[in-house]
Amino acid sequence: MTEELDRVLQTRAGRRVEYLSITWTSLEAIIGVTVGILAGSVALIGFGADSIIEVASSCVLLWWLAEGSIDRDRAAHRLVGACFFALAAYIAIDASADLLRHEAPRVTYFGILYAGACVVVMPLLARAKRRVAVRLNSNALHADSHQSDICAYLSVILLLGLALNAALGWWWADPIAALAMLPIIIREGIAGWGGKTCSHAHF
Repeated sequence: MTEELDRVLQTRAGRRVEYLSITWTSLEAIIGVTVGILAGSVALIGFGADSIIEVASSCVLLWWLAEGSIDRDRAAHRLVGACFFALAAYIAIDASADLLRHEAPRVTYFGILYAGACVVVMPLLARAKRRVAVRLNSNALHADSHQSDICAYLSVILLLGLALNAALGWWWADPIAALAMLPIIIREGIAGWGGKTCSHAHF
């Protein structure tokens, strides 16, 4: 009975984390896309699009947490893996378009502050998801925490790109760095689709 009660409490904790994740990443998406359009920054728009995928991933996990069955865990894990592939596609398209156009985004200090906030918040969300994932023994939650890790890495790339463009005029810095992230993202997608949890350095 105690074990069952503990699982119920941990499931509720998982829901709270996912609701928080949905709230934050929805805000990320709105700000990223809006500021990106105003600044003409493909990187910001792409990061906002990534946040939309993060919201979808969190919704998938809420679906699993509704019952927590093994079948749902497997299905949710594969859906999270699919989100990784979608994320890779977004980054590849946005970064390639940025390089081909040779268009430097306008300097946006608000965008730099926004990226800095994401650098702080996303690792905290990822750690919270991992704690609940361990307690619930959920591969899907582990995979979702990795997606939050990747979002944190991308926020670092975004911050560096915006800062280098503002300070040195290096417009090409963030699309090159974003493309370098693709192998990690694709590996996570393959692992998620195959029902495994990739291991790599966390924030």
